[in-house]
Amino acid sequence: MAKKIPFNVVFASDEDVNFPASELNNHGPTVHGWRSAPDGSLTSHDIILRFQQPAKIYRIQLLAHQYLIPEKVELWLHYSPKSLPSTPSSQYFDFLGFVALADNANTNYKSRELQSVTVSPRRGTHLKLRLIGVQGNDYNDTGQISLLAVNVLGEDLEVGPSNGNGEEHLVSEAPPLDTATGELALASICDDLLFSMYVEESIVQSIRKLEQRKILAVSAERFEYARKLKLCMTALRSAGERLGRYALAKRQAVRQEDFTTARLRKEQIEMYRAAVLRQLQVHQLLEPQGVALSSNDQSCEIYAGGKPSLPAAPSLQDVAQALAEATFSPKSLTSLSLDDKSSTDGSQGQPGNYNVVTATAAAPAAAPASLQATPTPTLGGWRKSHDELPQSPRLPSRHSSPMSSRQGSLRRRNKSVPRNSYEDYEERAIPTLRQECQGNALLEADPNRGRSRLNDRERRQAALPILVFGSELVEQFYSRQFQDREDGLLRLRNFLKEHDPVEASGNEHAASPNKVARSAALLLHRAVRDAVYSVFGQATETVRMLFLEYVPGRVSPNEVARCVDRLLPELLAKSGDPSARLHTLAQHTILSIAACPEVAEQHLVAPALSRSVGSGTHQRLAMSRLQMLEQLVHTQGISTDKHSGLTCRALSECGCSGIHHPAEPVRKVAERILLLVYKVNPRLVRKQLPPDDDITRRNLLYRQLFTEFDKLDLDRKQELLEANKYSSGDAATPPADKASTSSDASRLMNSRSGHGLGPVSSSSNGYASCNGKQQYNEQLKRSMLSVSNSRKGSASNSESTEDNTPKIRCPFCDWSCVGSDASQLDRHYWKSCPFLSKCPQCSQVLEVAALNYHLTTECDAKESYVVCTRCTESVHKQLYELHQMEDYCRELKTGAARCPLCHDDVHLPQDGGWKLHLLSAGGCPGNIRKKNLKKSN
Repeated sequence: MAKKIPFNVVFASDEDVNFPASELNNHGPTVHGWRSAPDGSLTSHDIILRFQQPAKIYRIQLLAHQYLIPEKVELWLHYSPKSLPSTPSSQYFDFLGFVALADNANTNYKSRELQSVTVSPRRGTHLKLRLIGVQGNDYNDTGQISLLAVNVLGEDLEVGPSNGNGEEHLVSEAPPLDTATGELALASICDDLLFSMYVEESIVQSIRKLEQRKILAVSAERFEYARKLKLCMTALRSAGERLGRYALAKRQAVRQEDFTTARLRKEQIEMYRAAVLRQLQVHQLLEPQGVALSSNDQSCEIYAGGKPSLPAAPSLQDVAQALAEATFSPKSLTSLSLDDKSSTDGSQGQPGNYNVVTATAAAPAAAPASLQATPTPTLGGWRKSHDELPQSPRLPSRHSSPMSSRQGSLRRRNKSVPRNSYEDYEERAIPTLRQECQGNALLEADPNRGRSRLNDRERRQAALPILVFGSELVEQFYSRQFQDREDGLLRLRNFLKEHDPVEASGNEHAASPNKVARSAALLLHRAVRDAVYSVFGQATETVRMLFLEYVPGRVSPNEVARCVDRLLPELLAKSGDPSARLHTLAQHTILSIAACPEVAEQHLVAPALSRSVGSGTHQRLAMSRLQMLEQLVHTQGISTDKHSGLTCRALSECGCSGIHHPAEPVRKVAERILLLVYKVNPRLVRKQLPPDDDITRRNLLYRQLFTEFDKLDLDRKQELLEANKYSSGDAATPPADKASTSSDASRLMNSRSGHGLGPVSSSSNGYASCNGKQQYNEQLKRSMLSVSNSRKGSASNSESTEDNTPKIRCPFCDWSCVGSDASQLDRHYWKSCPFLSKCPQCSQVLEVAALNYHLTTECDAKESYVVCTRCTESVHKQLYELHQMEDYCRELKTGAARCPLCHDDVHLPQDGGWKLHLLSAGGCPGNIRKKNLKKSN
């Protein structure tokens, strides 16, 4: 498998002093990358990378800057064995190609472009990047270009005898591909540049170790252990991205010389990393002793429900308060006074300046060792909401603080000591620490100072949530940082999971379930309107958890209705968002709310969805509403309660308004809703629509809808016929004339509606499937004869003709002959009727309109035929590719049918289109029976 090839930058044509080319050697969130010299005169810039070992190259990844973007990057590769000396001037590079970069104007120069170039396998020891041109923009005043990171993926090349110069293609070797995705198979996900540039370095190393353990677990068939490792790696990646953002914030603080914030960020990183590793049990999963732990092969609570939850990230306020608690504890202050007294008493015999310098320089180096050896105490002085926040292993304890040795110098500032000595210089850093301590004390006195405080209007709005959840959690919902809003939603879910209504009823100060639900709805009403997708996803998950886990059996119906009234309009608005992931997530959340028993009993969701859809409603919003309404009909069924919103009248009115929408996808969903209602109450649906006549059927929309109604009516009539047949006592031995009459009626209805005889014959009485082709043909002749006799008798009675001469007439093509010999009609069906045709496989006589359906569903050779996805004809499997190359294989027009004889479109097949196509003089050119019919006449 491909892995990351380590390299070193050995040459750069120019570089900025603050952004050297050596930055490309490492990957991480805090990497600056290379940047060209400002106001340089070079038009192209060369950077040469030397691999630490000869390698076989599969892929090259480049990460560009936000606005210092070159026009293109050329890639050159060189290979030289280790035995041959090589210098940049003596190397010969092969040109691999170039990568064109976008100007990034569409993202307002806020995102970075990642280009991954897959090359044919080549040996190489050096890679040269030639950056050409500059993408001009308002942010690039100096004409510089930059490259943030370079990643080379491949395999180490075993050192052996070289063939020639070694620069030829490796034609016989293909890059390893992943069988599932078809992409390049990587030995580790950490080797991808997209991963290593945004995940903190220590987390990357932990994920690499976990991947190795997973490979060993799979080989040993420890599948539960492998599942835990996989979930742990997924959670670690999310935590690593957050730690990477913290590292960027720390670097920004250092650049601004805000060292107080930098120290808080540093402790924040340590605290959050330790909490994540402890909660995910990473040390236990790594099995450092090399012995398999039985607990890793058993299910545990953390990994039982899929992706494990991460601990809440400590804010800077929490870190500052922890530092203040550790520094100003009573025991720490006692030790400070003792140190001060001993230092004052032992002032005589003070060593010289050299010894002072040595002591003060060694003190910071000895501090971390003492910190690591000192156990971390529990901070009992925190508020109740911070009791479970993680503590850094590097956090000073109450008993020994690194600031305790310097605290005595606060009292020695007024002593008569030289102001320019090294010791006094160290003392001058103390006011900064004093200000920091004062800031920590202020944070402890006012918890809202670390995060943006709520104004009076927001406090009035969130009065109830503050009373129930506390001001800190509510401030996270009102924070401008989306990470704080995500943490607030996570804490809200944990609160809802842990809230016990039994304990709340026993404690007079605890909030009731109704108040908790109302407060959560107030906060979620703000969260579901968030523009950040990650926050919206967390909000919808919390909404589903509120209605599916917390509300049932706890919250009163009135409070449930109030919560739904507050959240449903915002979710309906989100369901009309053009983004697919947003409206899909909103639809899923609304359907989850509708599945809550308390919501379903009060019919709170369906009436809002079954309102009429206006022609001015946005397409996405109208389609989302109708799709959710259709799903509710499938899950909850059509109700008779007039307040449910799922009655036949409400659904039919909504469907009738939807079929007049200008967007076709909306009309399709509305048609499906009308068909669902038509199965229950056909009379009501037809009453909502225009009358079913020729004028109405000229409209394509109504013609398709009425055709589906006719199919449902036909199915209903067949079910009634079968029910009547089985309800009668002679169902076991039906008379021949009764069977033939029912078969004739079904065939006559199918012939008028344009369907084939084949499928009806097999579904009516089963002659074709049970008695073979011969009996089916006999039954077909009897039915056609009976239909012709009935038509003949009705015509003679209506016209009151006195001609008693027997006459035989074909019910399909109106062919007639004098006489009563039925063999003439059989011969006509078998040879000359243009409306019928023989199956090319089984020689069965059937209608031309039903030939395609017969070949794929009823014929003995149906396994050899498939339906063409383009023209809907039945084609033999061996001829399918040739068929798609023919000119007549084209898209079928809406409302038309395809003739299997001449491959032309038959327009209006339900309104006599087949008869016009097959019987007219200029009709079907592929129908040979028309000539036979003329000869017989």
